[in-house]
Amino acid sequence: MDLSHLFQQEGKQIARSKGEYIFRQGDVDKSLYFIHSGLLKAYYIGEDGKESVKSFLTPMNIIGNLTSAYLDERCSFSLVCLEPSVLYEIPLSTVTDYSRHDLEVANQLIELLLRLAVKKEIREYEFLCLSAENRFRTLMEKSPNLLERVSQNDIARYLGITPVGLSRIKKRLLKKKTPETDHGLPF
Repeated sequence: MDLSHLFQQEGKQIARSKGEYIFRQGDVDKSLYFIHSGLLKAYYIGEDGKESVKSFLTPMNIIGNLTSAYLDERCSFSLVCLEPSVLYEIPLSTVTDYSRHDLEVANQLIELLLRLAVKKEIREYEFLCLSAENRFRTLMEKSPNLLERVSQNDIARYLGITPVGLSRIKKRLLKKKTPETDHGLPF
């Protein structure tokens, strides 16, 4: 059985409206979630109350708070719906139990965890080695549709800059944009 079928067969379908939470930082949540439709935001709240966006999640993605689900600690981040969303929820223990007896599930779980590690490695590189402008360019190249679906404040929080800083970057990029160099900037 593959993971998406496992979520649909053993999981519980949940529908949430825009603004509703799947879990909040500080909660205990033992599940993984397969996003069937919608758009979600995973984010942290720092000690100073400042929000930092971890990621945006679209259909066919799987997410869970592994700190809580695997380590039995409280959730380290929150997950909220930015659009009406349908997800399949399944306890992490169910997935790991299946992986012990089903080679296809085990291999897909390994693949999922490797992709997660690579995604985190790329995100670290972008934050540590790229300028804010280049992080924005990378986001435009990789996920241009997000710029139309996500607020400018959330984009700025994802890039680790202020909304004013994002405005300045966009203004600079527009100045560089001429008919000959128009790269289809979505703003």
